[in-house]
Amino acid sequence: MASNKPLILFHYPLSPFSEKMRAMLAWAGLPWHSVRVREMPPRPLLQRLAGGYRKVPVAQIGADVFCDTRCIAAEIARRAHRPLLALEAGSAEAQDFVARADGELFIACALSANTLAMGQRVLRSMSLPDLARFAWDRMQIGRKTSLGAAPLRQPRQRVRAHLRELEQRLAGQDFLFGAQPQHADFSAFHGLWFLHDLARAPLLDGHPRVLAWMARIRAFGHGRCTPMAGEQALEWARSSRPRRLEPGSRLSAPQRVAIGPADYAQDQSEGLLVAATPTRWVLAREEPGLGRLHVHFPRQGYRLLPLD
Repeated sequence: MASNKPLILFHYPLSPFSEKMRAMLAWAGLPWHSVRVREMPPRPLLQRLAGGYRKVPVAQIGADVFCDTRCIAAEIARRAHRPLLALEAGSAEAQDFVARADGELFIACALSANTLAMGQRVLRSMSLPDLARFAWDRMQIGRKTSLGAAPLRQPRQRVRAHLRELEQRLAGQDFLFGAQPQHADFSAFHGLWFLHDLARAPLLDGHPRVLAWMARIRAFGHGRCTPMAGEQALEWARSSRPRRLEPGSRLSAPQRVAIGPADYAQDQSEGLLVAATPTRWVLAREEPGLGRLHVHFPRQGYRLLPLD
């Protein structure tokens, strides 16, 4: 059964959203398999699983593929019996916080991370031709974003205001919404990890509660991780069947559609929409050599385009 197979995470070391999932997997205590991918397309093995979708990370369990950290987090929450790791299990306040932390606040952190230390890390991780392709790729993403110009204005001031909010939230408690970490903590962590741990930017200086909170999450590490070749992940998909759809979610008349992010990196995956819940769409794809795959997308922040 696909549900008995370990979770496979397709990621790369400098990916902030991948760090969000790596830390969450560690806190949840779930063993996972690691498939390293390039920092930008082409990623031919991953494309066979997820179709046109191009963001990282992506998770796989057998013949089920999970796009976006919201879907991946929901799977971690389900398998680890830690419901608050799922975004939809949090309060309305926590969900609003996550939307800001994963969106404009993450962009503000990324734009504030243009330090010498970050440049050195990037140069060590990529060849010069790959670095040029990476820069061009990110420029194209920026030109097509629907987020508008607001997150680009005064990013350091936005980060400082964000840090003041976190410092206040952490007064008298270890995590942002209580005594235990939930989805919101990992969403806030990954942008600041990129800014502080990788770029060594000094913006967190003078925020002792935030630094202590980051140290608590950093101490989780990455958990029980087993390196895996991408070809083996494809073999696991080939030898599996998609799991049963959630009760009441199956569509009586599947429709051919394209699904992709609404904010940036808007490349779409095409297939048959076979299931829908209040929070998720499930796309069935027939991939030559692999068979039937179910690709899961969150509804929030994504667009569905009928093709028929």
